[in-house]
Amino acid sequence: MAPMTPGQRTYADFNNSGLSIGMHPMAHYRAYMRELGIMDAATAKAQRDGMLLKVAGCIITRQRPGTAKGFVFLSLEDETGIVNVIVQPDLFDRRRRECTSAPYVCVKGVLQSISGVISVKAGDIEPLAFRDAAVVSSHDFH
Repeated sequence: MAPMTPGQRTYADFNNSGLSIGMHPMAHYRAYMRELGIMDAATAKAQRDGMLLKVAGCIITRQRPGTAKGFVFLSLEDETGIVNVIVQPDLFDRRRRECTSAPYVCVKGVLQSISGVISVKAGDIEPLAFRDAAVVSSHDFH
């Protein structure tokens, strides 16, 4: 039997135990993400307010507070950290499936830095499909 690749090991870890002490799933795709112009969380957080950018990661939290007038808040995680994403109601209506069920997404949007709090105001959200990608469970609104 051939030894597992690092990606296969991460996939097996998450599918068997829900976590991994090895590499973050996004680390396996970082070179490809860079080719597409997609920033990691740490790089995105260092950009200037108002910059148009793309970030990607696994959705670890989905929130839709009743007091938020239809806004949805996502937390995307990659190997460098977490990016908070603000989804306006009209975008949520158009990309409901991606926002509610895709484990990995790419977000194109505008970086917002308000009183030291960094987030991305989403302009579009697309699902990412990776072969042998580990399924990371998220905490979701119901």
